[in-house]
Amino acid sequence: MKIRRSSLVIAVLTILVLLLSACGDSATAVPAASTTTAAASKAPAATTAASGNTSAGKSVGISMPTKSSARWIADGNNMVKTFNEKGYKTDLQYAEDDIPNQVAQIENMVTKGVNVLVIAAIDNKSLSQILKTAKDKKILVIAYDRLIRDTPNVDYYATFDNFKVGVLQASYIEKALGLKDGKGPFNIELFGGSPDDNNAFFFYDGAISVLKPYIDSGKLVIQSKQMGMDKVSTLRWDGATAQARMDNLLSAYYGNKRVDAVLSPYDGLSIGILSALKGVGYGTASKPIPIVTGQDAEIPSVKSMLAGEQSQTVFKDTRDLAKATVDIVDAAQNGKEVPVNDTKTYNNGVKVIPSYLLNSVNVEKANIQQALVDTGYYTKDQIGLK
Repeated sequence: MKIRRSSLVIAVLTILVLLLSACGDSATAVPAASTTTAAASKAPAATTAASGNTSAGKSVGISMPTKSSARWIADGNNMVKTFNEKGYKTDLQYAEDDIPNQVAQIENMVTKGVNVLVIAAIDNKSLSQILKTAKDKKILVIAYDRLIRDTPNVDYYATFDNFKVGVLQASYIEKALGLKDGKGPFNIELFGGSPDDNNAFFFYDGAISVLKPYIDSGKLVIQSKQMGMDKVSTLRWDGATAQARMDNLLSAYYGNKRVDAVLSPYDGLSIGILSALKGVGYGTASKPIPIVTGQDAEIPSVKSMLAGEQSQTVFKDTRDLAKATVDIVDAAQNGKEVPVNDTKTYNNGVKVIPSYLLNSVNVEKANIQQALVDTGYYTKDQIGLK
């Protein structure tokens, strides 16, 4: 069939216009598709390009152990907020202290194709297989505040100086009892954290580094003679378990004796310990509550301190830990030098994990306002401070 030249020209021009129009549509669609969060959509394109940041559109799976502790809720929320501000998508999951549940949640994150895993492990030895799968898929793995043991497939560790946490708790006992001034003897009982949490051993060892000389000299007396994590640990950091153990200690060893101090590594245990003490009459003018330490500055414990019950806690600002974690991830994802400040301490049984350690703060009644309110961590209304 014969085709006129003018018709052919018109047809060719029409095809070219359609092609150019299609190319224009796809060029504008790519950035829109890669914008995954509100924070990312607000990020200036020129800034992202100039900095070489490739985080926009990448996803981070965040696996937290439980919502039963307020601190883990704060950790999760702070990380989501900080990652989103950097342009990352986030998938935050809580396993409610169920190990198979945490493994399944992480498996699901890996299957979905996350670029990064940030994990606060329930059990520090149960994730080896899924982390091998993650490493095979070139997923960056960050151990968050709890070291993951017995696997080579952990890239970095973000945490607080856990040995120092124990030192702060024991130093408070030392000061409050006047042990440096030679006072004593005093009765003390020791509590440890969960035996499947590597941090619990650092907390305990830090505290014992301060207390042991007084125990050896007889200035501190453990009536139960229970020392060592094999005897004083508290599975899953459970307050009810701590309360039951304190009940047993009081009935077995303190019928006609007084407890002067209790080393507690965590606020959730401290509340249980205090319940046991109050149950046998502590908390009156004639029988004041012993010194009881803690950690995490959780609201019930801060209120207890204001009421003259719990003596001390260690404040670990989870906002700073979230920021440090995001900084590690962002540097690693963008080929920059990763900020770590410890390459010797945290051997997970297979290798030393490059770590970033943050400092924590001793808090007692006198500095609650300065440490917790002035820093914006809590409002006065939240903790009942007048």
